[in-house]
Amino acid sequence: MSLKKSNCSIFSLLPVRLLLVALGWSQLVSAQPIKVEVVQTSNGWQLHRGGTPYYIKGGGGQVYLDKLVEIGGNSIRTWSLENAEKYLDEAHKLGLTVTMGLWVQHERHGFDYNDEAAVKKQLEYFTSKVKQLKDHPALLMWGIGNEVDLFYSNTKVWNAIQDIAKMIHEVDPNHPTTTVTAGLDSTEVSLVMKNAPDIDIYGINTYGDLKKAVDEVSRFGWKGPYFIAEWGPNGHWEVAKTVWGAPIEQTSTEKAASYAERIRYIMADSAQCIGSYVFLWGQKQETTSTWYGLFSEDGKSTAPIDELHHLWRLSAPNNSSPAIQGFGIDKDGSQPKDNILISGEKYRVKAMFTDPDNDKVKVKWQIVSESTDLKAGGDAETAPPAIPGLIKARSGSEMQFVTPKREGAYRIYVSGYDGQGHMAYVNIPFYVRPNPNAQPPVQLKKRTLQFEYE
Repeated sequence: MSLKKSNCSIFSLLPVRLLLVALGWSQLVSAQPIKVEVVQTSNGWQLHRGGTPYYIKGGGGQVYLDKLVEIGGNSIRTWSLENAEKYLDEAHKLGLTVTMGLWVQHERHGFDYNDEAAVKKQLEYFTSKVKQLKDHPALLMWGIGNEVDLFYSNTKVWNAIQDIAKMIHEVDPNHPTTTVTAGLDSTEVSLVMKNAPDIDIYGINTYGDLKKAVDEVSRFGWKGPYFIAEWGPNGHWEVAKTVWGAPIEQTSTEKAASYAERIRYIMADSAQCIGSYVFLWGQKQETTSTWYGLFSEDGKSTAPIDELHHLWRLSAPNNSSPAIQGFGIDKDGSQPKDNILISGEKYRVKAMFTDPDNDKVKVKWQIVSESTDLKAGGDAETAPPAIPGLIKARSGSEMQFVTPKREGAYRIYVSGYDGQGHMAYVNIPFYVRPNPNAQPPVQLKKRTLQFEYE
């Protein structure tokens, strides 16, 4: 009798469980939301979660979450709803929260904000997803759009963002709203304040101009809380370039110094800033394969992560990343001017690594063509493949190579691995010009990519 009742009870719950799974609840059957709110105190703005002040120490990305916890991080950011339930569940297991991105369509991708039917369809989609996810305990806030102001002209996008934010406030009383702009501009601040008043927190993606953004957000009129939604190294548009126009990337060691300085500047604004998400907590190809990622392609961490550990944990990591001290290309002891090399000739590259823990550093080399698949706003790019047959000898911190026969722009990637899960890197751009001794003879003065060589 009791067994029969027990079986009936179990089977009567199955439809409910199946419904919850269908709605995306892969982990928690009876989850309860944790209320998150913005609070103005006598000292400034704070984010409160479950009634307790909550400062965001976040990683922009959804991988290597154990490492984020290890260094003292407490939150991740997504840009879209793809795999939303999975990331919420994984974050919750580790005690992390999620700023859940709602990918508001971009004008630069062809979306027309004069198309009322399309705008309505987008709102309806977000309404269904917000209702589905709003009670997950890992949810921190809703990120409504990312850099919709990039290369745009139709300001109706802010009206669409307002409609989404207003909908969220109506169906989800437990989580605040934010929108993220590309850098900080007084025009966008005014548009958000005027056209999207249901935005609770202003989000800023900023790189080399981080200090400027922090200093100007209040002066531009935003008096509420804000967070740095993406930050990292100097952007590829913010750095010096070679004479043929290739951007010169910071080394991992130079980036570590930049990250250390910038996170301190972020944390110093206790009046308005509620935290930040460092970018990119992962790896991607964007201009180069190392520019923004804090990890290598095979998951090794880099020196900027050590700096975050120092600031978030207030202690040093047990083992630290290697550092790169010097590098360059030479031929017979002389450095080629502007790294313009001659086709088909042999050169040497040196890259000196040190390790704070005296771990042995293994050096890897790769030569690729300069990327031509260049996009904007972080859109997906394809990495150029390594060119086989160019590396002729390697020994420790030195490598000998022969230049490609084809004229053009290239890069040498040099990576140093400490065997403890860390790496350091530098990439060196160079240009190959025709060999004047080639047969048949070549024109020695040639205009390529808007520069001249003699």
